Amino acid sequence: MLTKRVKENALKGAQRHEGDTGSPEAQVALITRQIEELSTHLRKHKKDFHSRRGLLQMVADRRKHLKYLEKKDEKSYEALIKKLGLKR
Repeated sequence: MLTKRVKENALKGAQRHEGDTGSPEAQVALITRQIEELSTHLRKHKKDFHSRRGLLQMVADRRKHLKYLEKKDEKSYEALIKKLGLKR
């Protein structure tokens, strides 16, 4: 679970405008931060299969958002991938 401050920091570079939390860029930034947190947790707790399932769902959700963004606005997609350090 992300704290309010961590969410704000994750959104800061990906928002289209102040207060934006619903754009695909913002959603991908938040999901990416959650994936990082959960990955760290799973490195420590290797047998936590319920959290592993949640992680796989988040990865699939992020992939859907990225696919939508690539289809709608390729420049924004490329910029977001570069900013978040995701591979293509």
